[in-house]
Amino acid sequence: MMRALRLHAPREALSCDEIPVPEPGPRQLLLRVRACGVCRTDLHLVDGELPGPKLPLVPGHEIVAEVTARGREATRFRIGERIGVPWLGMTCGECDYCRAGRENLCDRARFTGYSLDGGYAEYAVADERFCLPIPARYGDAEAAPLLCAGLIGYRAYSMISDAKTIGIYGFGAAAHVVTQVARAQGHTVYAFTRPGDLAGQAFATKFGAHWAGASDQAPPEPLDAAIVFAPVGALVPEALGRVAKGGTVVCGGIHMSDIPQFPYERLWGERVLRSVANLTRADGDEFMRLAAGIELRTKTRSFPLEDANAALDALRHGLLEGAAVLAP
Repeated sequence: MMRALRLHAPREALSCDEIPVPEPGPRQLLLRVRACGVCRTDLHLVDGELPGPKLPLVPGHEIVAEVTARGREATRFRIGERIGVPWLGMTCGECDYCRAGRENLCDRARFTGYSLDGGYAEYAVADERFCLPIPARYGDAEAAPLLCAGLIGYRAYSMISDAKTIGIYGFGAAAHVVTQVARAQGHTVYAFTRPGDLAGQAFATKFGAHWAGASDQAPPEPLDAAIVFAPVGALVPEALGRVAKGGTVVCGGIHMSDIPQFPYERLWGERVLRSVANLTRADGDEFMRLAAGIELRTKTRSFPLEDANAALDALRHGLLEGAAVLAP
């Protein structure tokens, strides 16, 4: 048996349950969880903002774990190896999206901590084909945010990586990783936080932003591109109004409040508005190679596994710098 934090119904607190340790299928690994990040997607699930999760559900998709057993066809990782489990847990491999290298859009995809049980537990199982090696330079808690905040942030950043000046709206776990990547590659980063959030602005500059201000302020110069990580639809027209002609605004979250009406003038001038959906295994491999080559600092606050509800509440109320991490 093992302890697991489970969601039994949306908008209810997670319960700490004793359940059987899962058994790995043919291509699966049994994993002892060493750390699991608490992502805003987990919060959206608990708060009932994402439809149709598996119930009861063990959330968590930023899993750092040790391989303890392998299914009969699993050969990719050895027993005792430390690996990471990200959001993308399975795809069909057969549809047009999968065949075109766009498996993040597969209609039959399954997701860790959403349609598959995740890492808010002492043990988990995962398909070895969708697991990632973790650079040795990162400790368990340090590595956890790389597996979603880092990966999804990097996918959003890769869509605008030719931009000289980049604005980031909402400076949390993803933003503090992406800013370091952008700085390492020679970009100028301007961070935007809630009005009056001086602590958040100080956090942004500490992790590499050249300037930080309120989301309703103008940056020191027009932006070539922007990423909106905050799940606030009103920030989309705000960001469009700050990017220069030909610029791009990327929405980096899985859920966002409704985008209000805005004048066409904000989009005109060949500005581009797009979203990021999930990730591919190629994204994961590329980002982990990058993370192995540059030193990314991750700001984390650790919580015991049984305090997952407190970690989610801290995220819900904006009380975290960086990312919360559960330590079973």
